[in-house]
Amino acid sequence: MTQLRVFITGGGRGIGRSIAVRFAREGAKVAIAARNSEQLDAVVAEIDAAGGEGYAVQMDIADHNSAEAAVFRATEFFDGTMDLLVNNAGIFSMQPFEELTLDVWQRFLNINLTGPFVVTLEALGALQESERPHIINMCSIAAKQGFAGNVGYCASKYGLRGFSDALREDLRAKGIRVSTIYPSATDTSMLAGVPGDWDKSKLNQPEDVAEVVWKAYHMDSGYEDLDV
Repeated sequence: MTQLRVFITGGGRGIGRSIAVRFAREGAKVAIAARNSEQLDAVVAEIDAAGGEGYAVQMDIADHNSAEAAVFRATEFFDGTMDLLVNNAGIFSMQPFEELTLDVWQRFLNINLTGPFVVTLEALGALQESERPHIINMCSIAAKQGFAGNVGYCASKYGLRGFSDALREDLRAKGIRVSTIYPSATDTSMLAGVPGDWDKSKLNQPEDVAEVVWKAYHMDSGYEDLDV
């Protein structure tokens, strides 16, 4: 069996880390990209321990040159062929609309929407070399429903949803599958910015989301839009 080649943005913690370890358990080659090199190195160690082959790529997805360079390095690690791209990197914060500055608004769009566009565009050639190419965009329930204090975040995730839906139609003829996953509240550090007391027993765990990503890649159909 050919070793799967998986590239995950935002792979240093949370859902991205869990996706990386899940594929590593099946012996995949997994390249992970994020800004924090210490987190990346820790996850690579977990990938290797789980039976995979890990590779860390430091990347600032808000910087187009950095994102392009990261895809290039990951593609080299894969010897030119990428089977799965997981656009997972993203940011979250809350603020009333009247406190939402143009800089913060632009940062939401740069990281949550433009970043996946740049990474996907750069990865397209390597994906086309795969016999089973797949792009999975990690969206959010906030791409389907508006929430108070989340104008910037919701706008960026609604945009990612539209990007993913249109990309699916654009790439269908090339044989590249595109799936969109919509996790609800998940027990990661991102929830630290959400006020109120959370009953963690009712939250998704990152491993639950990772399992859905695994199934989405391996199922032949019916896994284009998935709520978690």
